[in-house]
Amino acid sequence: MHPLAYLDSLQPLSIQLGLERVERGLEALGRPDRRFAILHVAGTNGKGSTCAMAATALRAAGHRVGLYTSPHLVRFHERIQVEGVAISDGALGALVERVRRACPWHERGKAGERLTYFEFATLLGLEHFAREGVEVVVLEVGLGGRLDATNAVTPLVTAVSRIGLDHVQLLGNTLDAIAREKAGIFKRGVPAVVTQAQEPEALAALRDEARAREAPFHVAGADYAGPVALRGPHQRGNAALAAAALRLLDRAGVSVGEEHVARGIAEARWPGRLEEVGGAVLDGAHNPDGAAALAAALPVLYPGRPVELVFGVLTDKDHAGMLRLLGRAVRGLHLVAPNSPRARAPADYRDLARVHCAAVDVHESFPAALRCAREASADGAVLCVAGSLYLVGEARALLAERAEM
Repeated sequence: MHPLAYLDSLQPLSIQLGLERVERGLEALGRPDRRFAILHVAGTNGKGSTCAMAATALRAAGHRVGLYTSPHLVRFHERIQVEGVAISDGALGALVERVRRACPWHERGKAGERLTYFEFATLLGLEHFAREGVEVVVLEVGLGGRLDATNAVTPLVTAVSRIGLDHVQLLGNTLDAIAREKAGIFKRGVPAVVTQAQEPEALAALRDEARAREAPFHVAGADYAGPVALRGPHQRGNAALAAAALRLLDRAGVSVGEEHVARGIAEARWPGRLEEVGGAVLDGAHNPDGAAALAAALPVLYPGRPVELVFGVLTDKDHAGMLRLLGRAVRGLHLVAPNSPRARAPADYRDLARVHCAAVDVHESFPAALRCAREASADGAVLCVAGSLYLVGEARALLAERAEM
């Protein structure tokens, strides 16, 4: 079976939080996670950007760096990178077979005993990094923190980006509850740093959990003084968090000079975050905090220009909160379902969208929505795609393909 087809076959097992299965898998593989230093990053918004900046800085400092992130935008391979290069088809296929052979119980067991898609992917990433001889890994939490598969490792430093209300069905419906789940990555004696851009309730919970877990606690600066490659005012807070985490790594023995920190933050690239591709701005905003950041960034980056937004959302996301924030910031809304079985049907929330924006239309496919939005933006308006990473991934694949034609 093709490795991607095999991984897709695990999707029905997705989101079964717990560490027992991945711990068992790591033991079977000989604990690849203990062969390199780890920076472990959690948060609701900004953790991927923080990871990208940190990884770029570590590479600038001369380290061989692994980067594990999720979800991917276009191809699964994006999740597992060494030195900025995604894992190859050949390496991925070999690793899938390696994990299957090392964990025969995985395929023999019942659903609750088998590795989930994300757990299997995490084992693939950690084994790949060990085989590639990386020195330091930047590891992004998938969901939450305490029971996330990535939390089976022991990092050198932990970091938490801005926390908001997301995945409330699994993590809790208050900032306090969600922050405590994210703080589950804190470990005794391991320095923890959090962004200053936290709501007071979240910051208090993080501080309390760090004290309980005996993790040295730090709060990053409110802003970063130097150049930041990633666009949008909110990225300055992410840059400050990345810089603080890198300084803690340096103190812990992973050498990273200030010049490397500056270079990493000034050169980092992170697809799908206020990224311009094929004449469109793609942004991964998929919850109210992300929508607020996008709404604030658009007039700063494109002053005086109206916005035509292609918008799609999943059923477990706060579409009402996002529409309330984005509807006021755009001239037109072009609704479409992301390419996911969890997509929310646009017709179900068209009337709600019209409460916040006068010009709303619904489309059966992303290409149709894109065509309509492009025509509407012919007067110089900004064409933007947001609301779901699945939608942004579909947009990026289509627009990049057209750019190459």
